[in-house]
Amino acid sequence: MPAAIQRMGLLQIDTISVVARSPYLVLFSRLGDYAPQWLEQALASRQLFEYWAHEACFLPIEDFALLRHRMLNPQKMGWKYSQAWVEEHQEAINGVLHHIAAHGPQRSADFNAQKKGSNGWWEWKPEKRHLETLFTAGKLMVAERRNFHRVYDLTERLLPEWDDARHALSEEQARWDMLARTCRYLGIFKAEWLADYYRLKRVAPKNLLRQLQQQGEIVPLKVAQLPGDFYLHHSLAELLPLAEQNTLRSRVTTLLSPFDPVVWDRRRALELFNFDYRLECYTPKPKRQYGYFTLPVLNRGELIGRIDAKMHRRVGEFEVISFHLEPDVRMGKQRCQDLFQAISRMAQWHGAAQVRLKAVPEALREQYGEVWQVG
Repeated sequence: MPAAIQRMGLLQIDTISVVARSPYLVLFSRLGDYAPQWLEQALASRQLFEYWAHEACFLPIEDFALLRHRMLNPQKMGWKYSQAWVEEHQEAINGVLHHIAAHGPQRSADFNAQKKGSNGWWEWKPEKRHLETLFTAGKLMVAERRNFHRVYDLTERLLPEWDDARHALSEEQARWDMLARTCRYLGIFKAEWLADYYRLKRVAPKNLLRQLQQQGEIVPLKVAQLPGDFYLHHSLAELLPLAEQNTLRSRVTTLLSPFDPVVWDRRRALELFNFDYRLECYTPKPKRQYGYFTLPVLNRGELIGRIDAKMHRRVGEFEVISFHLEPDVRMGKQRCQDLFQAISRMAQWHGAAQVRLKAVPEALREQYGEVWQVG
């Protein structure tokens, strides 16, 4: 499982749980049936750490140096980590830090102050924001998650061997490394797709791409029917002859999280897969086009549609609320079988006893019925 995260570089965290939370879904799409507690174990055993990368992410612990420059200059990351807040609440923030130093790992819930404000950031009790400030500044790390809630501890206690003077990268070197790694994580890419992976600003990758070409790390190429200049990472070079002969075939069918690297860059998903994807959970229900938390459907190398699903944990039922196909996609017998198997695998992994279909293509319902048993 850590190897799967290393191949992506990072694993975005999200708390929506109508189906399994996003980081677990992303791993399921790649690993199939696995024990979700592996993720918590990898975090608690320090194989992974949490920080702001694409968004809040799990990352391989080896990449701590890659993100350390952000921790040492957190005010560059946005208003909620403002130096003004730190200066105004320095005594209280130090108090939180000293409390954890004296009493060990703590959750936000271990502090009893009342919430303030009516919504958003300002609804947090001060201690929660203090913890977030200390986390963003790299003074605290997430030691583990309990029921998906963060448990914080001192960075110096969790990484006692770390020394900024010896191990930290400069911002310039870290940004360069992030872009170079993104080339590998994406595999095939355009220059303008690189910055989004680690949310980099003011990126001009021309020199990097030139150097990577000279080192044989990437090769330029053209993609039939897609405009613009593409590059291929050398780790995929053995697949290039198959692609040129049009004999490269995928047999994988799976459902993706909205926060999967395959689709989180909406522009890339549209250009590469002709798949116009938007998460609608924050859109008022009457204005949603496809559903609350739709899962893109990857079928044999194509994004063919999106499924709005919900796991009814109390009754053990995985509900497919809707399944919208992309224009010109047809549900033949093989595709129906692919989707039946993919939905069944996901339902079984969720612990469901049965799948129930609602608004789905008629061919799928005719072939397998409105309800089927799994497991």
